[in-house]
Amino acid sequence: MENKIKVLSQQVASQIAAGEVVNRPASVVKELVENAVDAGADNIRILLTDAGRTSIQVIDNGCGMSPDDARTAFERHATSKIRESDDLFSLTTFGFRGEALPSIAAVAEVHLRTRTAQSDTGTALMVKASEIELEEPCVCPVGSSFTVRNLFFNVPARRKFLKSNQTEYGHILNEIERVALAHPEVAVELTNQGEQVLSLPASAIKQRIVNLFGRKMNEALLPVEVETSVVKVSGFCSNLDNVKGRGAKQFFFVNGRFMRHPYFHKAVVSAYEGLVPEGDQPSYFLFLNVPPETIDVNIHPTKTEIKFQDEQVIWKILMAAVKETVGQFEKMPTIDFNTADMPDIPIYDASRPVIQPKVSYNPDFNPFAGSRNESGQTRTNRDNWSKLYGDVIERKVNDGGIPFTPMSETFVKPDEEPLKPYQFADRFILVPSEQGLMIIDQHRAHTKVLYERFMADAKSHSAASQGLLFPEMFQLSATDAAAFAELKPRFTALGFDLSDMGRGAVAVQGVPSGMEGQDYERLITDMIADLRINPTQEEERQLESMALAMARKAAIPAGRHLSENEMQELVRSLKACSMASRTPDGKNVYVIKSEEEISKWF
Repeated sequence: MENKIKVLSQQVASQIAAGEVVNRPASVVKELVENAVDAGADNIRILLTDAGRTSIQVIDNGCGMSPDDARTAFERHATSKIRESDDLFSLTTFGFRGEALPSIAAVAEVHLRTRTAQSDTGTALMVKASEIELEEPCVCPVGSSFTVRNLFFNVPARRKFLKSNQTEYGHILNEIERVALAHPEVAVELTNQGEQVLSLPASAIKQRIVNLFGRKMNEALLPVEVETSVVKVSGFCSNLDNVKGRGAKQFFFVNGRFMRHPYFHKAVVSAYEGLVPEGDQPSYFLFLNVPPETIDVNIHPTKTEIKFQDEQVIWKILMAAVKETVGQFEKMPTIDFNTADMPDIPIYDASRPVIQPKVSYNPDFNPFAGSRNESGQTRTNRDNWSKLYGDVIERKVNDGGIPFTPMSETFVKPDEEPLKPYQFADRFILVPSEQGLMIIDQHRAHTKVLYERFMADAKSHSAASQGLLFPEMFQLSATDAAAFAELKPRFTALGFDLSDMGRGAVAVQGVPSGMEGQDYERLITDMIADLRINPTQEEERQLESMALAMARKAAIPAGRHLSENEMQELVRSLKACSMASRTPDGKNVYVIKSEEEISKWF
């Protein structure tokens, strides 16, 4: 009987191991750049062709390798970083597993040219599918130059599932950002398709942040600095004026290594609670230094998941440090009341008309504008409800026998006088209906109305663009600029008139009708960030995400007082929407409380 259990060949074992370390071009860039830093380089150049599919070249001026070391470096579990298991508890380098180069060489063709300062000549190696095909002396500068070609040439399934060049390029930029922030003393250059994208000179950490993410960061950052016996925390967090709903830059580093840590992220966010609008996020660049023996980085091959010995203590220190920084730099100025110059304050008179205060809202834009019939009345799409819910209305709910009634049925009939709506807390609209009391969230309702309008205009290619008298210019970060190049047709479909001025500069020449007066830079960067967080290749899904971001920004905010006509128009517009009870992201737009439910309260 033939034995069933066989030992895998070295080649198959290498390809399996490579799947854990190298899953896209960004993984190759990450490993090679980190190796360059570990080699003591203070200047690193990255050159890309086809977002790394065709070629990735990383050149450094580190210590280089001897001929023997160059060969051994491609053996599995060969490393210069550790010697024994105890070394795992005193790591000061990025790498230590000895997996990166063997994994890359197992799924690509690798050309290496390297020389040490003690040698007059260098070594040239070519490794393909884990086999050394060429080894010879060469002339080259001190350091190492790795060129990786035809990634996944022997793993077609992996190559097939790579995303678009723009998506893969965005992942590469993310990895470069992390290493560049962790080591601002190292100069980094990035060239893509022959065009220089990044040129980051060696600098202080704040200057490195500004060079990566734009000059506005210089004014947005507050310094964080605290040192205890457990941890030293340093870096920067954003002030209260620069929190974002989307696209906040959030980075944690421990002992010079980038990490993801949701628990510590919550500590930072907790420091802003009650100070920023719900849902907004601060940017932060925080560096933790702890004794190496108190952390374990050997959790995952990517080495971004790290376990801390004193996690709860560090959480409290981190939150206190950020909270103190925000409190110290956000103190309110002292108000000196000079009673001699104070004007007379009139006595309250109930008979005087109440004047509503002005709010930050565009009065020229009619948020409820819709198609009107010849009599001037807004035409609501009542058929939508019967088409969508017709079959449901006819049958009873199985478990209770309660008929489902769509929103249009809860209002008065067309030939009756419209019921008077009321506004509560400048946020909710109360409308009596046949089913009871309807409570509508005005911001969510208007978001739903605008979202459907933006999507309808985009699909019909009829989105109107309002030209700006003076175009507005702003600068995108390298990662956002890469995403913008792919999303520009979607912006155009929604009514934006944007020009790519090169090197991340964007000019806003026109905006969709109804979006006038917005913070265009923040709106566009938030839309890009949202799609970077939740990437999708489907054009319609991208349009939906962008239209929702626009609708949220332009919708009537909570806290704005509405006239009776405005409330009635909003309710009519909402009735014309499909699935009016839910926002595009699944939140309730309204609830209905029956007379029986209300009676139970009493």
